[in-house]
Amino acid sequence: MELLLDTGLIVLGFILLIKGADFMVTGASSFAKKFNVSEIAIGLTIVAMGTSAPELVVNLVSGSQGLDDVVFGNLIGSNIFNLFFILGIAGVIRPLVVQSETVWKEIPFGMALVIILFILVNDVFFFGSEENSAGLIDGFILLLLFVAFIYYVFYNVKNNSDVIETNVKETPIYNHWVTLLMILGGITGLVIGGKLVVDNAVEIARSFELSEKLIGLTILAAGTSLPELATSAVAAFRNRADIAIGNVIGSNIFNLTFILGINSLVTPLNFNTEMNFDFFVLIGGSIMLFIFMFTLKSKKLDRWEAVLYLITFIAYVCYIFIRK
Repeated sequence: MELLLDTGLIVLGFILLIKGADFMVTGASSFAKKFNVSEIAIGLTIVAMGTSAPELVVNLVSGSQGLDDVVFGNLIGSNIFNLFFILGIAGVIRPLVVQSETVWKEIPFGMALVIILFILVNDVFFFGSEENSAGLIDGFILLLLFVAFIYYVFYNVKNNSDVIETNVKETPIYNHWVTLLMILGGITGLVIGGKLVVDNAVEIARSFELSEKLIGLTILAAGTSLPELATSAVAAFRNRADIAIGNVIGSNIFNLTFILGINSLVTPLNFNTEMNFDFFVLIGGSIMLFIFMFTLKSKKLDRWEAVLYLITFIAYVCYIFIRK
């Protein structure tokens, strides 16, 4: 009976996620057209932060309870899920055209950020410390990187305010209050839906005696990334490639800078070096995305590349279940 209830709540969570994503994309697109702001900027900020809210809540709770493996597993796993699975699904739905700014700035920034974080948490190897952790100094560095990224996004918007994507013309314009309610309602649906799915999925997972690290890398990572999946899939279906890609890249940057930065300031986190392999997978996925921008049709994630992402993700999931 309890298993049936958990499954029912997961289904309810999925419904809230899909509707929340629909409102989020519609509201964000309306906002972009109304204020002549590019959709990539909206995807990199409002949409990305809104869809990353579940990770923030889950990790603050996990960190306060001393579940360090869950925190790192959730963040690294979420970013792997975002990059391989979500971009894979979105690219299969519709090949994604990428802007030059994204190819030469946002994608390399996200890739460099993963490498920087890898160095920061491997204190024993790189700095000769007694333990590997993300502490106060690491938190400040990550938050500074987050501020720098936000500054770049809005500086870019300010200096390119006269440029707006062609596909935004198809978006209906709503008044300020309706647009705001759509975005806030979308975020609310995403957060509540994500929490319902995660909480009940974890209950089911624990009944099968899965480890905290594995729960973080799989159930929680996928669960907290469901808002990104719903948002990017809907955006791709509606031919909003900038929101689909900006949401993934922005969410990944937000996860590793703001969320982990806040976590590190609140509670120092011990890092399990067994997760270095997962770091390498994330770095490899970022390099793949950059390379994909120069194969066949330039600055475009083609369907075959999206399928390759999905195949790689399936192989990775199979491996971590065998590894445990």
